[in-house]
Amino acid sequence: MKKLSIDLNSDMGEGFGPWVIGDGVDDCIMPLISSANIATGFHAGDPNIMHRTVLLAKQQGVGIGAHPGFRDLVGFGRRHIRESPEALINDIVYQLGALREFARLAGVGLQHIKPHGALYMHAAQDEEFSRKLVETLQVIEPTLFLYCMENSVTCRIARELGQPVVREFYADRDYDTSGSIVFTRNVRRLDPEQIAGKVLRACTEGRVMTVSGTEIDIDFDSVCIHSDTPGALELIVATRKALGEHGIRIAPPAAAVHA
Repeated sequence: MKKLSIDLNSDMGEGFGPWVIGDGVDDCIMPLISSANIATGFHAGDPNIMHRTVLLAKQQGVGIGAHPGFRDLVGFGRRHIRESPEALINDIVYQLGALREFARLAGVGLQHIKPHGALYMHAAQDEEFSRKLVETLQVIEPTLFLYCMENSVTCRIARELGQPVVREFYADRDYDTSGSIVFTRNVRRLDPEQIAGKVLRACTEGRVMTVSGTEIDIDFDSVCIHSDTPGALELIVATRKALGEHGIRIAPPAAAVHA
């Protein structure tokens, strides 16, 4: 069934001090998206960047989400770190709390949480960790949307425990036949028209091509285009144009999104 509207999310604030990750076009991307995943200091981001990015999101009316990662500034949170579920949850609470205070300072609330990079993939496969994550959110932020893949352990447990979820489709990542994204550390420059066509087909037909050359069914509530993907701004512009031409509007996730 064709989607009438879709959330469009991107990772924002992924610099550190004077260093910038990606093309450094957050100011240009923010007005084009409906949800921002703001780095919370462990894989990228710092207090000044977090504060500035929250204010930018507020100015553009974009939903604000915490984007916690592994404690891995050097590896940009894309290296898996072996740690106990309890320690990882404490890291997430720490990062979530930091962004929540910057949001409170700006007079806005948090819309969602989305683990970053290797931590996102770890949660997608690790039942003990995902369960502890959702149980923790049930205590501190029970209405917070949790962004995850539909076929992930995270999604299953969140639904089981009643945490609202937003299922993601990754425009700038490849899929395998299980419906999971193929995790990569080095993303090449992609063709904007091809990516726009991929997203449009997923939104109108619910299908995506896998790396093995077969097609699978896919369902989702939000499309992610990473801001650190080379040429991310062009990808987002082309995707918005294609969706708009087919009557699909960009909008933040509604309160009725899958719980």
